[in-house]
Amino acid sequence: MSAILLCTLNARYSHASLGLRCLRANMGDLAAQTHIEEFVLGVKTEAAVEQLLERAPRIVGFGVYIWNVEETTRIVAMLKTVAPHVVVVLGGPEVSHEVEAQRICALADHVVTGWGDVTFPKLCRALLHGPRPLAKVHAGEQPPLAQIALPYAEYTDRDIAQRHLYVEASRGCPFKCEFCLSALDKTAWPFDRDAFLAQMAVLHARGARQFRFVDRTFNLHAATGAAILSFFLERIEARPDDPVFVHFEVVPDHLPDALKALIARFPPGTLQFEIGIQTFDPEVQRLISRRQDNARAAANLEWLRRHSHAHLHVDLIAGLPGETLESFGAGFDRLAALDPHEIQVGILKRLRGAPIIRHTAARGMRYNPDPPYNVLATDQLDFATVQRLARFARYWDMFANSGRFRRALPLLLRGDAGASVFAAFLAFSDWLYAATRQTHQLAMERQFELLHRYLVEVRALAAAAVAEALADDYARTGAKGRLAFAGAPAPEARARRAPGAGNAPPRQARHLHA
Repeated sequence: MSAILLCTLNARYSHASLGLRCLRANMGDLAAQTHIEEFVLGVKTEAAVEQLLERAPRIVGFGVYIWNVEETTRIVAMLKTVAPHVVVVLGGPEVSHEVEAQRICALADHVVTGWGDVTFPKLCRALLHGPRPLAKVHAGEQPPLAQIALPYAEYTDRDIAQRHLYVEASRGCPFKCEFCLSALDKTAWPFDRDAFLAQMAVLHARGARQFRFVDRTFNLHAATGAAILSFFLERIEARPDDPVFVHFEVVPDHLPDALKALIARFPPGTLQFEIGIQTFDPEVQRLISRRQDNARAAANLEWLRRHSHAHLHVDLIAGLPGETLESFGAGFDRLAALDPHEIQVGILKRLRGAPIIRHTAARGMRYNPDPPYNVLATDQLDFATVQRLARFARYWDMFANSGRFRRALPLLLRGDAGASVFAAFLAFSDWLYAATRQTHQLAMERQFELLHRYLVEVRALAAAAVAEALADDYARTGAKGRLAFAGAPAPEARARRAPGAGNAPPRQARHLHA
């Protein structure tokens, strides 16, 4: 039995909640009575509540995020119905702002806003031993990072063997981009570098090989970034047959030579950078308080693509205040010309508490009232256009980011000199939706068939060349099916895995040259 349960719903089983582990690591004398219980989105509400109550908890703390708030609300509502004596405490970014407007907060007994490392254990002690707190909302205390226990011993052997390990060398962000909750931070606060790397060494010795940094600004301070890169590089070079995979979020216009020299040494399949360009439009950047040297950011992306093996996952946001379809398309084309491995198009979301709300009236911003609070229309983009962009994003992820169509995708995007990649794919996206009325649950074989149909029937490309490219791409997937427009691929062509794929996730491995 556990007096205290820490619970959240992760998007996938492979995700292990860093937030819950940070809380348990700082429970002090209550740690032995505290248990972590993680679910995956889609869990049946009754099953989750039953599983929680099997431990007869006195307190259940829920980590609430934009992606899990709806399902967590149902679990909290049922838990308070069948076990009203159980105290429910909420925390996480989704409930740290606009508390009074949220049903889940009304259902709960207490809400911790902001940092919970110190405040949640204090609240639990008061709930268990008195005096019972009268306040419902508790503002999270932000202590110096040196006073916070690091959470990495909370990862179990099963976590290490089966899941992505999330780690943080720093918290916060010095930038003020208004679409992001980190705009509320005053700066970035680093954990003690030696203590952090000592914990990474323990995780590696225990068998951890996938490390995903959640730092907003990994490369903000070159010396710290270099120390962390060197730590992993030493282990990769010492055991090239047992590689590590490391993911960082990178500031695009800050890449000193010292970092470049280290990055260039990482072999294929070991390093991934998530790079937030978000928009190339200077006026939109000004509106949302985003500081970015576009020329330097583009030069750094070009350098990374030409001189490193890092997998580049670059983000753009559609629907920002002031952005038109034409300006977004121009930014997409500029990014596509730099040839990152993946371009992740996200639709703007109004995160609770984010300063982007100040543009709502002036810029005609209309947001979905329910999670994920995605923008539905602006004064520059009507609802139908935003829907087109949302489908574009989904199909781009399916056909381009997936890495499955390495030979066929250039046929789709290639046009006359200077032709727009954005326009070419938007035309395909519009056709695809008209033909299927689906953006999800398109089986892989059907994706191949639809792309063949579009290239041959709409674009009037040579059927033999299209069939050959798609058949080769299909063979690389290792699938056993048979495409209607082509014979079965030769057995020796199946499932060719790129050298150096190592511990890289499957989608990244598909982007490596075989």
